[in-house]
This record gives sequence, structure tokens and C-alpha cells, in this order.
Amino acid sequence: MRGMWLLAVVLLAGCQHAVAPPPISGEIRDLRNGEVLTAQQLLKRLAEPERLIIGEQHDNADHHAAQLWLLRSLGEQRPQGSLLLEMLTPDQQPRVDQMRQAATPPADFPAALAWEDGWDWNLYGPIVRFALTQPYPLLAANLDSAEIRTFYRDPPVLNGERSNTASVKAVLLEQISGSHCGLLPESQMPAMLAVQQQRDRRMAERLLAAPKPALLLAGAWHARKDVGVPLHVVDLGATESPTVLMLAEQGAEVTATMADYVWYTSVTPKQDYCEQMRKQFGK
Repeated sequence: MRGMWLLAVVLLAGCQHAVAPPPISGEIRDLRNGEVLTAQQLLKRLAEPERLIIGEQHDNADHHAAQLWLLRSLGEQRPQGSLLLEMLTPDQQPRVDQMRQAATPPADFPAALAWEDGWDWNLYGPIVRFALTQPYPLLAANLDSAEIRTFYRDPPVLNGERSNTASVKAVLLEQISGSHCGLLPESQMPAMLAVQQQRDRRMAERLLAAPKPALLLAGAWHARKDVGVPLHVVDLGATESPTVLMLAEQGAEVTATMADYVWYTSVTPKQDYCEQMRKQFGK
């Protein structure tokens, strides 16, 4: 009997998948209580919510490595319902769906997807390639170019008790100005704000409609609980805000109002973006 019991234990242990360690290091913190977590503890907590948003810095390779590890590992904890990307637009969705059905991968992945050059394929390619091999859908979460032009020319009225407050708009306007190094003409600010918030609204709509558990990968400002997609999710009628993990570089300030969890990573060397902007604006 003892031998049979030991055999059962061994077989049970063999059926459990050991999760590979994450490819990056860095402090992980539960912002709701200040607790420092291991990557495995974070993974266990992120497997619980029906809707999860992971905020990133687009040019940080560690953030994309962490996202791929989390996507793989979460799928081993429970079935994944869907993956949504800010980097995909509605007019790309048919191409994505065709790729999922293709018997063999294309010779040129980015061309087959009409991947936008602004998103570094070297960083996003591994995530997209992995997602296309999975049984769950890969979904576009952004606006297409025609929609952006329409919203820029004729900003619509945004409905929503939380996302439409003056304080939210003030923070976003400051961010838009800062991201353009203070060079953006004041006359363009309302249109830029409208586009930013319509992007957030679209991501919220797509997240609510996606099969659960749903995971959205988006830029940090879209992911933020205090100004981004989570506000729109609640404004659209959800009873619970999505859980937010913020991937942030060491030294960045991430508070409990912005996210539920933060994973601090190494700092990426920065190019002089403002110098490029000054040349663009002739200043």
C-alpha cells in the first residue's frame, strides 16, 4: 500500500507543470498593500481576474520579455480567453484571423500582418508569433488611421462620469504636452486629447467584448487606473475595474492610484527625442 501511495504522489507531481523562471529580474510590488512579491506569487494573483491590463514602455525589451513570460505562464495556470494588443488595428484583424488559420507561417510575418513600422517587430514579434499558435483569439484593440483622422478633425463628445472629469483631462493634457516636449501648438491639444481618450474608449470596449480571461497589452498611460482604459471600462457599465500590472523602469513613480501591481525593470538608454521634435517643428 505504501508503494502504491508513493507511486500516486510521483505521478501527481509529474502531471503538474513547473513554471519556468522569468527571463528578467527586478522588484515586484503589490501596490495595494506594499507587499514585495516573487514572480511566482505575482503570477498566481494575476491568474485570478477576468480582465487584466499590462502597461508597458514600448521600447523596453525587458517589458516585452516579461509580457511573453506572463502570457505563457498564465496559460499554464488556467485557459487563456483572449489576448488584445494596442498595436493592432481593426483593419488588420482579418489578416490576423487568416494567419491563425494558415497551415504554415508566412515567410514575412510583418508584411502578412501589415504590421506598422512604429512598433518594433523585434520586440513585439515573439509575442505575436506565440499568440498565433494558441487556441484563443488575438484581437485588435486600437483605432484605425481613418478613425483617428475623423476624431482629430471633429472630436466627439465623450460620455462617462469618471473618464470625462476635468482632473483626468488635465493630467492627460500635461502628458500629451510633455510627450511632445512642449512644442505642440495649443490649438492642437483638444484634438490630441480626444484621440487619446477615444483610443482608451476603444480598448475598453474591446476588452469588455473579448472572451475571458482577457489580457490587454498597452502603453503605460493607456493602462493607468486613474486616467486610462480602466476608467472607461467602468464608465461602460462594468461592475469591476480591470486588474492592472504596470511594467516600469527603476526610478519611475508608480502609485496605487495608477496600478494594482508594479514590476520594476532595468532602464533603457534614451535617445534625445526632444531634439528630434525640435527639428521637426523647426525650433
